[in-house]
Amino acid sequence: MTTTDHPISTPPALPAPRGPLSAGLLAALPSPQQDAPDARDVATADPYGEDLQLALYVLYELHYRGFAGVAEDREWDPGLMPLRRALEMRFLDAMRADVPGGRSSDEAFTELLVESTDHTNSVAHHLEHEGQLWQIREYAALRSLYHLKEADPHAWVIPRLRGRAKAGMVAIAYDEFGAGRAENIHAHLFAQLMADLNLDTHYGHYVDAAPAPALAVVNMMTLFGLQRALRGALVGHFACVEVTSSPGSRRLAAAMRRTGAGPAAEHFYTEHVEADAVHEQVVRREVIGGLLEEEPHLDTEVAFGADATEYLENRLASHLLKSWRAGQSALLQT
Repeated sequence: MTTTDHPISTPPALPAPRGPLSAGLLAALPSPQQDAPDARDVATADPYGEDLQLALYVLYELHYRGFAGVAEDREWDPGLMPLRRALEMRFLDAMRADVPGGRSSDEAFTELLVESTDHTNSVAHHLEHEGQLWQIREYAALRSLYHLKEADPHAWVIPRLRGRAKAGMVAIAYDEFGAGRAENIHAHLFAQLMADLNLDTHYGHYVDAAPAPALAVVNMMTLFGLQRALRGALVGHFACVEVTSSPGSRRLAAAMRRTGAGPAAEHFYTEHVEADAVHEQVVRREVIGGLLEEEPHLDTEVAFGADATEYLENRLASHLLKSWRAGQSALLQT
């Protein structure tokens, strides 16, 4: 049954495990008397693998809607913190190793402001020109893990900013959260998109179908948002999303129109074409400009946040396009 309601009283069920770390964690969460997996076991886990990414996703979701059967006070349970710290540091260390560091935010964003003419790894270009409706449905199902809480991970950074940076971030967040109107909250608009596509709109419904590259993109946002030390990376990530959103959304709106996905599906992306064209200017001039005016030492961290976003998005795009071009589903089969 498809619905656009997301009652807080009905948090999602815990997902199925994908390895020893997630299995141990999922067994421990409903049973506080059971110990979580040993944090030392994380050292040998694939930082981008299914097991680690699912375990980290589950721990991070305790800060959002939580899970059915899991006590709310487990959000900051000291017994879970060593595991969470080990998981996120394994993930963060891998990103720092795989993303070239040391360049300035100007260098990072100069590249992002020019849309590439090479569309080989562009999901938006593929969906615009040759994507089929089943592929659009898969794309929306995976993106729902973020878009049904759109802008929530970014709100964590607001208390860590000051002056122009804070004012600019709040101005953008005001739009993301509907500009005072519940029906215009972007998460609600995405739920309407999903309803047009006959997808289940319940929060977190598709986590069991989401492969590790999709989870990693969502986990990165919360990782950057929850740690004050990573405020520069969060700003860089957020700016990257806003700078690249408008052209990508234009292509996705065209894809929705071409495939007859539905008016709400098309509207979600046309809304982002207009809104994010404005947000791009605000985030670069006020949020990044204001942050670096006060804390210039964060310049390379802003670049890292943008570059890490591109890196993880490219990994997800490669997974999607490889599957689709082979005529196969990109979702995990559950």
